[in-house]
Amino acid sequence: MFTSSVGKKLVMGFTGIFLVLFLTVHVGLNACIWANDNGEMFNKGAHFMGANWVPRLLEIGLFLGLILHIIQGLTLELTNRSKRSVPYAVNYGNRGSKWYSRSMGLLGTLILLFLILHLYNFWLPNRSHQGFLLGEEINLYQKMQEVFSNLVVVIVYVLGCISLAYHLAHGVQSAFKTLGVHNKRWLVLISCVGYAFAIIVPLLFALMPLSFYFGWIS
Repeated sequence: MFTSSVGKKLVMGFTGIFLVLFLTVHVGLNACIWANDNGEMFNKGAHFMGANWVPRLLEIGLFLGLILHIIQGLTLELTNRSKRSVPYAVNYGNRGSKWYSRSMGLLGTLILLFLILHLYNFWLPNRSHQGFLLGEEINLYQKMQEVFSNLVVVIVYVLGCISLAYHLAHGVQSAFKTLGVHNKRWLVLISCVGYAFAIIVPLLFALMPLSFYFGWIS
């Protein structure tokens, strides 16, 4: 399961779908910033997630799934590159596949760098404030206001969301195909839903730092 090529792809598929579910919850909670109530609804949601055992236990599973996804992804990328060190005389790589489907390793690496910055800006200050146990969350709405007042940080976040969009554009469909969804009708449906998810969710995430920086929310 963890060493064969097929097993690694299955792990990537399962963990990828798990991370898609997390992104759905995360973007839904963060969208509360647009309630224009000075962050009251958003902070209540963030406090619920940080002050209850169930979400905190799921957080451990999230990190394990994320780490496994990263390790297996990098392993597959290195394996694929090592199989043929000398390039083909004729390159057919641009036929039948999108550039982002051939660049999942690069996109994943960019997302990882963005994720490290995101954890540093929000998760680490929050957990260190709590002593890594259950407790009162910091004012995350105010923290977002502070962090996203820096134009450089906003640009980095937007670029991270663009990388996420391309990563999801291939990853969502690929995950279901890996898990055995080969029926043409279902593949069309999954393809449409996958592209919609890859556009809407990263766009909403990108609009959050932009909303704070340009004062679109009060």
